[in-house]
Amino acid sequence: MRVDWPEVVRGIALTRARRPERITELAQARTRPESLLGDNGKALIIAADHPARGALAAGDRPLAMADRADLLRRLTIALARPGVTGVLGTADVLEDLLLLEALHDRSVFGSMNRGGLAGASFELDDRFTGYDTAAIARNGFDGGKMLLRIDYSDDRSAATLAACAAAVSELADERLIAMVEPFVSVRDGGRLRNDLSVRAATTALAVASGLGTTSAYTWLKVPVIGDGGEEMAQVLATTTLPTLLLGGEVAADQEATYGRWKRALRNPTVHGLVVGRSLLYPPDDDVARAVDTAAGLL
Repeated sequence: MRVDWPEVVRGIALTRARRPERITELAQARTRPESLLGDNGKALIIAADHPARGALAAGDRPLAMADRADLLRRLTIALARPGVTGVLGTADVLEDLLLLEALHDRSVFGSMNRGGLAGASFELDDRFTGYDTAAIARNGFDGGKMLLRIDYSDDRSAATLAACAAAVSELADERLIAMVEPFVSVRDGGRLRNDLSVRAATTALAVASGLGTTSAYTWLKVPVIGDGGEEMAQVLATTTLPTLLLGGEVAADQEATYGRWKRALRNPTVHGLVVGRSLLYPPDDDVARAVDTAAGLL
């Protein structure tokens, strides 16, 4: 059945204007999954928290994620596919999905620090402008995700470290998962980029693993290093914490990306994938096929 997405978005906006309490009602009524790792013991989480940081591009489409109707269409396709276990997003996106009743039997992770806007001079001042622990717990969600970028030449990294450590501890107190995405970052021609060398990735994992008063509820969201083989194994040897692989940018050669994911998934501490644009905006625009391929790797 063809869905009139502009009309769907109009309906969402109308509910938001007239019955905002409906969002809380639906969050409390959501059917929660029996396991965060799904039937096969692996998580496949769809990430959609990019827009709140001003990161709207996907591949060669600079404003791809700015079209909310199209984003919701892609998200609902992805979340309905077999093997998908959850979603990661900011309040605006997750609440749209709640109003569409698309989050039943799916894990939900709230994105917490989105203040480091992409390309801004203050990008490393990555303040917690999204969910906090109280809101995640109140909505019955399963955890919170935070981005931790460490630039050894920029003292603003210290504040982000402290804020992430506090969030890890607060989430653990509520027995909620803290999903930490750590990088060592550097300025390159004035632009912030993540260092994906073995040494930098290993250092980032080591630092993130030690955040907070306990690591009992900490999961790490990590990039695939190299071809996903030996170098990736070396990086992952740094920690015993559960790790999820992040998808990264949309690649022209999607098959090569799948190959890297498949090799990295063989490591014993890897418990699944957290992928956004690579599955929501694949080069051929076939979201269902891209998601099914990723699920097949698990």
